[in-house]
Amino acid sequence: MAQQQSLAKDLFEDMGRKVAEASAQDSEDDTRVVDEIESMCMNCHEDGTTRLLLTRIPFFREIVLMSFHCPHCHLRNSEVQPAGEIQQRGVKFSLKVETADDLSRQIIKSDTAVFRVEDIDLEIPRGRGQLTNVEGILAMVAQDLEQKQDERKQVVPEVYEQLKAVIETIKQMASGEKLPFKITVDDPAGNSSIEPPSVLSAGKYSRSEYPRTAAQNEALGLGDTSGEAPPTEMRPEYHASQMYPEMPSASAPMVNNVDEDDIVENQVYSFPATCPGCTKSCTTNMKMVNIPHFKQVVLMSTVCDHCGYRSNEVKTGGEVPEKGRRITVNINTKEDLSRDILKAESCAMSCTELNLSVEPGTLGGRFTTIEGLLTQVRDDLKSSIFDTSDAGDSMDSGSKGKWATFFANLAAAINGDAKFTLVLEDPLASSYVQSFTAPEPDPQIKVEDYERTEEEKEDLGLNDMKTEGYEEEHAATKGVTSGA
Repeated sequence: MAQQQSLAKDLFEDMGRKVAEASAQDSEDDTRVVDEIESMCMNCHEDGTTRLLLTRIPFFREIVLMSFHCPHCHLRNSEVQPAGEIQQRGVKFSLKVETADDLSRQIIKSDTAVFRVEDIDLEIPRGRGQLTNVEGILAMVAQDLEQKQDERKQVVPEVYEQLKAVIETIKQMASGEKLPFKITVDDPAGNSSIEPPSVLSAGKYSRSEYPRTAAQNEALGLGDTSGEAPPTEMRPEYHASQMYPEMPSASAPMVNNVDEDDIVENQVYSFPATCPGCTKSCTTNMKMVNIPHFKQVVLMSTVCDHCGYRSNEVKTGGEVPEKGRRITVNINTKEDLSRDILKAESCAMSCTELNLSVEPGTLGGRFTTIEGLLTQVRDDLKSSIFDTSDAGDSMDSGSKGKWATFFANLAAAINGDAKFTLVLEDPLASSYVQSFTAPEPDPQIKVEDYERTEEEKEDLGLNDMKTEGYEEEHAATKGVTSGA
């Protein structure tokens, strides 16, 4: 307990220094105000003081810093809470800690997030919000586990020994003695963050959004909790009318015309859904289109008449191919940026010249141009991970310089001032880049089929998928069960 109070005291004093520095720097027009309220101390039940500060964290968004101090028993405590609204999708971050520098990466864990150390299968459930770094959160986990170890040693010695080994491993990770290891932060509310490394590489860092389940919506207090609600599945990108000029109006009554024998190309189908923004009833429109020299894809769009929420999704269909596909396209001129590109959700994207690596699921399914895809990458990094307007004093000059170089190179690529090579690797072979010489091979595009790795098969669920002979296996299993 003393160690925890000391750590909380250090964090409290650090927050105080930041507030004082911000006040001194922006004394004339600073709008940030520290609010003080009287509250009861949970330790001695006397009156203490809670201080609240609304501030913005670089790489993230606005948060509320809360610090409590009791003048009677000298208890100090601090906590961080998101000040923004619950996001429309959940978010999951992963970071592979490989060097001592990675231990200083900032972590914002909201009270709805789950923190995991994947290598030792350790999970910290949702609870108190924290603003710390990798080393700090591991140290806090070790201190929490050490509590009541003396009692466990006397009562349940076998549990004591198991926890002792786990605590020692966590301490070695926090000190940098045991590297590498992987951590993840999974937040259904979308209000957590891990600071990205300055140099991105495959498997190093990933940020992916996912649809919340009905149970997660209920836990967050969203929508009607009395019945099952479909998961939120939409991602905003384009205005729906830009995709479907003939699409029904958002104010039109909900219909369900998908109960037909065949889905006809270029015809819009509608079915009822639940808005992920306000959880009220809305309409999802679906349309099947045929991409020349590729395959059929399904475009889905949702428009909510209640809150104005709009989103779209691109889905590829067909059977799972025997091999994955790797597409390499050379971008030499500004005209190459106008090539249509379909990046499926299962596709990873990389570019050596731009020091860019995008893990599968990070951008979701996108049907746009190469210029549009790079622009989306830039906007996502700036808005949800790196905000140059607020980075300022909390970012060291080295990291700031590396990010400035990265964005300058990315801007040059988007403007057509730099040549680069884009690589799409899709284990489901569901991605596509437009050829300017179709049906003849395009000299700037190289398409390779490759054998999927065991890890890719496991992630896609292909190892558990059986489409032939399952009737006999089911009948044999049923016969054995009946005989037993």
